[in-house]
Amino acid sequence: MREIVVCGEALVDVVSTAAPGADPAHLPPLQPALGGGPFNVAITLGRLGSAVSFCSAVSTDTYGDAIMAALAAGGVGTTLVQRRPEPTSLALATIGSDGGAHYSFYVEGTADRLVAEPGDFAATVSAVCFGTLSMVLEPGASVYELVMRRAHDAGRLIALDPNIRPAVIDDPDFYRRRFLDWLPMIDVLKLSDEDVDWLGNGVDGSSVDDWLREGAGAVVITHGGDGISVRTSEFSVLAPAPATDVVDTIGAGDSVLGGLLHFFDESGDLSAAAVRARDADYWTRAAEYAARVAAVTVSRPGADPPWSSELDAS
Repeated sequence: MREIVVCGEALVDVVSTAAPGADPAHLPPLQPALGGGPFNVAITLGRLGSAVSFCSAVSTDTYGDAIMAALAAGGVGTTLVQRRPEPTSLALATIGSDGGAHYSFYVEGTADRLVAEPGDFAATVSAVCFGTLSMVLEPGASVYELVMRRAHDAGRLIALDPNIRPAVIDDPDFYRRRFLDWLPMIDVLKLSDEDVDWLGNGVDGSSVDDWLREGAGAVVITHGGDGISVRTSEFSVLAPAPATDVVDTIGAGDSVLGGLLHFFDESGDLSAAAVRARDADYWTRAAEYAARVAAVTVSRPGADPPWSSELDAS
């Protein structure tokens, strides 16, 4: 059996569907929803049918209990989850007129950033995925970086979605340099086009070409309604986005990464060597599948990725 481990935070998105300030006397209603980039990737993989486990620290508060229940319901293993008494992180998400989400975060002293080193993974683990706040907020960021290095040294497929949230990055240039240090370990680097722009700024400005030269295997970039592009050192492909009515984009990029990893799993290619060896046709099919997964997610509110049966029926 091949297994995927997703490392990183689970949190609560507190979603506002109306722009604040229109009526200062009345704040818009807020709706809590479970989220966090790594959590969403894990749920996507579990719903699609991959063997997946979540590696994180989760609060023992009410929201933490809900996170654990959602992981179990989504078919995600939780033996690598550490329970802690600190509160669950919160992300205030405001949805714009275009369906795009804008975030502010409440993460001081929360459980997920205090994750302890989990030790070696089981021999069945073929791929390990990282991303979002967990690669920024210390002390957890250093723990996950250690896990990444150990997994890479063991020959496992490494996927990363930085999912840049500038509001929580105190020293942007330090983060950009740290990102460059990770690249030789990364087999699949998933980014939004906004992430590409942000990472390419700063005193040590770099580009996709630079990231490939530094050792990244494939750079997968989401372009909203314009689809998903894949760049390697040998080719570039573009998969169009299926036509869909966008409700909001929360979890869209996470669904793309989960869809890609599931495609590798189903194809028997859940290894660094296999993914790095695949040709343009293979990557086009992988990106097209991931785009189908994301199209379902954006068609309904919140990070609500599809089950495999929903894709089979489409």
